[in-house]
Amino acid sequence: MRLKISLLKEPKHQELVSCVGWTTAEELYSCSDDHQIVKWNLLTSETSQIVKLPDDIYPIDLHWFPKSLGIKKQTQAESFVLTSSDGKFHLISKLGRVEKSVEAHCGAVLAGRWNYEGTALVTVGEDGQIKIWSKTGMLRSTLAQQGMPVYSVAWGPDSEKVLYTAGKQLIIKPLQPNAKVLQWKAHDGIILKVDWNSVNDLILSAGEDCKYKVWDSYGRPLYNSQPHEHPITSVAWAPDGELFAVGSFHTLRLCDKTGWSYALEKPNTGSIFNIAWSIDGTQIAGACGNGHVVFAHVVEQRWEWKNFQVTLTKRRTMQVRNVLNDAVDLLEFRDRVIKASLNYAHLVVSTSLQCYVFSTKNWNTPLIFDLKEGTVSLILQAERHFLLVDGGGIYLYSYEGRFISSPKFPGMRTDILNAQTVSLSNDTIAIKDKADEKIIFLFEASTGKPLGDGKLLSHKNEILEIALDQKGLTNDRKIAFIDKNRDLYITSVKRFGKEEQIIKLGTMAHTLAWSDTCNILCGLQDTRFTVWYYPNTVYVDRDILPKTLYEKDASEFSKNPHIVSFVGNQVTIRRADGSLVHISISPYPAILHEYVSSSKWEDAVRLCRFVKEQTLWACLAAMAVANRDMTTAEIAYAAIGEIDKVQYINSMKDLPSKESKMAHILMFSGNIQEAEIVLLQAGLVYQAIQININLYNWESSK
Repeated sequence: MRLKISLLKEPKHQELVSCVGWTTAEELYSCSDDHQIVKWNLLTSETSQIVKLPDDIYPIDLHWFPKSLGIKKQTQAESFVLTSSDGKFHLISKLGRVEKSVEAHCGAVLAGRWNYEGTALVTVGEDGQIKIWSKTGMLRSTLAQQGMPVYSVAWGPDSEKVLYTAGKQLIIKPLQPNAKVLQWKAHDGIILKVDWNSVNDLILSAGEDCKYKVWDSYGRPLYNSQPHEHPITSVAWAPDGELFAVGSFHTLRLCDKTGWSYALEKPNTGSIFNIAWSIDGTQIAGACGNGHVVFAHVVEQRWEWKNFQVTLTKRRTMQVRNVLNDAVDLLEFRDRVIKASLNYAHLVVSTSLQCYVFSTKNWNTPLIFDLKEGTVSLILQAERHFLLVDGGGIYLYSYEGRFISSPKFPGMRTDILNAQTVSLSNDTIAIKDKADEKIIFLFEASTGKPLGDGKLLSHKNEILEIALDQKGLTNDRKIAFIDKNRDLYITSVKRFGKEEQIIKLGTMAHTLAWSDTCNILCGLQDTRFTVWYYPNTVYVDRDILPKTLYEKDASEFSKNPHIVSFVGNQVTIRRADGSLVHISISPYPAILHEYVSSSKWEDAVRLCRFVKEQTLWACLAAMAVANRDMTTAEIAYAAIGEIDKVQYINSMKDLPSKESKMAHILMFSGNIQEAEIVLLQAGLVYQAIQININLYNWESSK
């Protein structure tokens, strides 16, 4: 991935450009110390002066009023706030009319930011004050005061906290009066710029110590850059939180959200004082010290799946390479490409107006349909269908382009969903709630209605990342998730009547992924890469779970690695420095899954005898018990030396009735209450009492 820079020969402004802001993906406003506000139209490459400000107003910061306001969706921003050196902020319409000027601070107003809903404005100034204003410019409160200038400010994702600078310190202050304030030393020099992303909840800071840093919302450092030659004067997150841009003297850098750098450009710009991303996240504008406005397009993104590699070569062109025979196809689009995804033998591409679906078997005839909203922020694929997320909602389409459903839930904010908080399988959609992060909403894919009896999946801690398994029957659908304590859990998705157990699978998990061909789960735990060949074991016989795992030392992946994909038996991991590492796991467990799903028990036993591995036998034992095939289970348990279980299975054979056999199988899996219910329904009261006596449950056996 890299940046394609475009810079005019002659600057349009006479003095330094202090701030820039996009109205649509093709239109930008820039303000300069020459008192002009200039509008740039990128489609026609025209520029026009909107307004000439009075000579005593030097603009410092500009922020457009947010677009989507509840039901009333505006297609583009209509007004902006401009802060200036005379201690005022000005509310200015799109046509350049100054609607209102408000005396705000003593000394210059250094930054002004609308919150995400557009209900409040925060301004900071040289006087060290942080003030909150209403939409119309009435003072609501002075949030904080300090003895040094505040150079930059950002709203928290929920608009209930404000992040601001205090010299070398960063401070997060909630709007509630008595809430805890978070403060930490972030840089060795004065901090010049901050940004806080609403999708990934991460914070960027840049300082005079020539470094940029990435933090989580608790102030823990995630990335610390090498010192540059000059102070870092600007940083900005892309809207979807996957990338960020960094500006310095003659320097523009494109980075991944984990901090490593994709591309470094050295345009002749002077210092870049302000960076703004376009609404669709495809291009950057920079306000330059020499009067220029620099534009940069993000190109050469790559998508890989099996033997196909797709590269975005230009704004409207993709190149597809089949590495098996080196065949190359060029895909041309009418509009610029915004998002794309390649998986399950399909390439889904969204442009500014349309969605294209290509099959890997035939690149010449895509299926094309029009998009409702336009700016797609996320594409997720499953085997049978794919999910599009945009500013207006969540939409599920089949690969034939047929609209299937659109799940909705109260308080839904689609602009903050990402691949960690939404998961899709052939029959289920899971979405993590943002208002209450302990809750996961589950929807039926075909109808978009809540699953089962509409009960939500709720956990005792906040959930960070969710993933649905991809194969098997709908009734057996499982969801794995990592919570705030970095514990990995698994639970069943179907929610009827009784509360499903949420069972812990592992600890210190950083990232997880399900295989696309069978229900094998892999994850990175602390210093180990772990594969759960049959995670369902926890429901069948938890004792043998450790025997069904494959573990490998993960210290080679360095700090904070991330699993990119798990296709077939190949896992792709991205290390903290951006390099990709591929790990191949044994193909035999996937073959075993296949045999068991089609009830080929003899073939499964033959495979285990051929491979002669404990893990495979242990998986087969658990699979056989789950499918109530006790003959195979007996062979498998004998192979892993679980003699007590072999004896117990043997004792079941002599049981007279079908019900009592069923009850003993349930007891074998630890489902004692269910076993008791089966016996009581069959009228075998004596056996039910005997079970409880054997388990020393004297209360129940009364």
